[in-house]
Amino acid sequence: MTMTTSNQPVAAARDQVFRVRNLTKVYGSGAAEVRALDGVDLDLHAGELIVLLGPSGSGKTTLLNNLGGLDVPTSGELWYHDLDLTASDEDTLTRYRRDSVGFIFQFYNLIPSLTALENVALITEIARDPLPPEEALALVNLSPRQDHFPAQLSGGEQQRVAIARAIAKRPQVLLCDEPTGALDVRTGIVVLEAIERVNRELGALTVVITHNAVMADMADRVIHFSDGRVHHSHHNAHRQPPSSLRW
Repeated sequence: MTMTTSNQPVAAARDQVFRVRNLTKVYGSGAAEVRALDGVDLDLHAGELIVLLGPSGSGKTTLLNNLGGLDVPTSGELWYHDLDLTASDEDTLTRYRRDSVGFIFQFYNLIPSLTALENVALITEIARDPLPPEEALALVNLSPRQDHFPAQLSGGEQQRVAIARAIAKRPQVLLCDEPTGALDVRTGIVVLEAIERVNRELGALTVVITHNAVMADMADRVIHFSDGRVHHSHHNAHRQPPSSLRW
């Protein structure tokens, strides 16, 4: 792993997707006030695979929710290209989430009565320029299982259906919150390989939250959070495939 400064030319050469300046998010007030984000500055670029590391409560998920338009900051700047997310109304944020962002969470949230293909097709029906559901499932190596229901799939397969569902809208941004948190190591590697392949082949800015420092080596850039702030960050000279990580 090679440590470099945050203005490494490879990142600067890419199109900027997010510009974050002095971002804060405060919950509660008075003695109960919690500063979940406390002055975050970041630039995130197209095609990057970012890993966010840090303990629980360090601000990672709050940042992800703000980037994804699921929550709004208390103060600061948050730009997605030329869209000011801090000044956007709920209708604008809904369109932004629908058209531009794919979400992957620790839990799969699949509809039990629908097959894998049908779960993915739900998204393609509302997307502007979707991938065919079959193609999305093929990207995560689930074509043979597309007619199975969630109860017939393993945990890793269900998570890969969730990934296929998230990417079927061709998002510019893929946000992953502990995507392997409920999986064993072997299955987790398969899921990470699917995320890495989607990032590489679709070119979506991909941000992955994890507590597992081992996953840092698969990223272009690793951002360490502590107490609601970016503690430090570094670039990897070469990304390592998930299968090579030493767990």
